[in-house]
Amino acid sequence: MPLLSRLQSRFRSRVSGDPTGAPDWVRDIATVGEGPGWFEPDGVVWRVHGDLSTLVGGVGALLGQGAHPLALAGVQRHSDYRQDPWKRLAGTARWLVVSTFGSADLAAREARRVRRMHTVVQGTDDLGRPYAASDPELLRWVHLAFTDAFLAAQELVGRDLAPRFGRRWPDAYVAQWARSAAELGATDLPSSEAELAEALAAYAPVLEPVPVDLRSFLSAPPGLSKPEQLFYAGLSAGAARLLSPTIAPLAGVPGRTAGSSLALRAVAVQLRALQVALGPYSPSEEAARYRLGTGPVPSWLAVRSGA
Repeated sequence: MPLLSRLQSRFRSRVSGDPTGAPDWVRDIATVGEGPGWFEPDGVVWRVHGDLSTLVGGVGALLGQGAHPLALAGVQRHSDYRQDPWKRLAGTARWLVVSTFGSADLAAREARRVRRMHTVVQGTDDLGRPYAASDPELLRWVHLAFTDAFLAAQELVGRDLAPRFGRRWPDAYVAQWARSAAELGATDLPSSEAELAEALAAYAPVLEPVPVDLRSFLSAPPGLSKPEQLFYAGLSAGAARLLSPTIAPLAGVPGRTAGSSLALRAVAVQLRALQVALGPYSPSEEAARYRLGTGPVPSWLAVRSGA
């Protein structure tokens, strides 16, 4: 179906920078190293990061991270996210999917790459306060905001994981995903959902309101077609309703409140429709299954290799 193929290519270009959804770093998941990586195949981290709720969680994470003025300064002064937000998105997606689905060798290589990038992200903000992306405390904040947003997105608009992993699956996700941040240099990481909430709340004295221009940017980034604008509006509405009580007032959004159920149900339906269009697995997960011998050769890998 040409229309479906165009939809798939357009979406995958947005989130990965490649119309197949398999840029070189996704292909490396299929071919670099052997065996499982940092996280159990089909385990809780795989299932959370393989769910399309990550689209909502990603917007929420960026909004939440902006509440820390030093983390925000690092992004504003050392990236071109305003000129090319989709390149920034693909860069974030790279760390997420490689550390989730790659072999242990590939994940370690990716962690080294990110640590090298962090060494040059340093300076002072407009008030003269020093920041450095390699600072364990800033790394911890970014991890906390990321983890909270992705966990909330899975709980509120993603598939129910309790039948598979039990009611305590959020604790398992928080504890296991902490490894990724530890590999980058973060310390004192939470190992349960309750500890995550406590750690976020402890940052309240240093957080500041998210700048209005960043909030506006994240609610409607440039360069989207009309259909994409409509779809993204749903993601943005969902993200506004999943932020923690610590961050939501600073971001000027409702956060996790009882009155958000109708809007969240609409987002969940939107994501289910997209899942039908894209198929059950992302190219990253297809690559991992092929490497592990539990899936066929992905079509995009066969084309590149001439198989």
